[in-house]
Amino acid sequence: MKVQCLNSSALKTRNLIKKTFAELLNEKQSLEKITVTELVKRADITRSTFYTHYANIYEVVQEYKMQTIEIICNDELKLYTRSDILEYFDNIFTCLKENEETYKLLLTVNDALLFLEKLKKIASNKITDALVSIYPTKDYNLTISFLMNGITIEIIKYFREESNYTLDDLLVNLKDWFQKLII
Repeated sequence: MKVQCLNSSALKTRNLIKKTFAELLNEKQSLEKITVTELVKRADITRSTFYTHYANIYEVVQEYKMQTIEIICNDELKLYTRSDILEYFDNIFTCLKENEETYKLLLTVNDALLFLEKLKKIASNKITDALVSIYPTKDYNLTISFLMNGITIEIIKYFREESNYTLDDLLVNLKDWFQKLII
């Protein structure tokens, strides 16, 4: 990312660029069809403003990915107990709710599915590692795999407006399934 020190104005500009990018992604349904020219015209900014903040379109996508990965990885949040893992689920769903419109746009295209698969793997590994330290004699790999695959599919359906459930419903059910499956 080009701009290192972000003041209020720079943050607003980056947010405008990201919002406009997400709108274009929703319309075009493919990252390859989005051009800087089209983005700056839609955002009503100059090309030089765009290039002050990003080197190219792919860097905008990378910023979305990095923000999400930071929340999923969150090395500061240690998972020592089942309660810690439930709190971790809360943090993930809080992020999804706070950025709901953006995720709705990003997850409507197939380009985002590979990224979501990576996030699922990171979260699954973090949870599995925590469970191994809490319950060293049990193997939870398959259980976590089923749990995370199921919730990921439901999240995709939610953001594609194909689900009958809200994010709150999904979180409550995830935590309930986790409590029942992890003994």
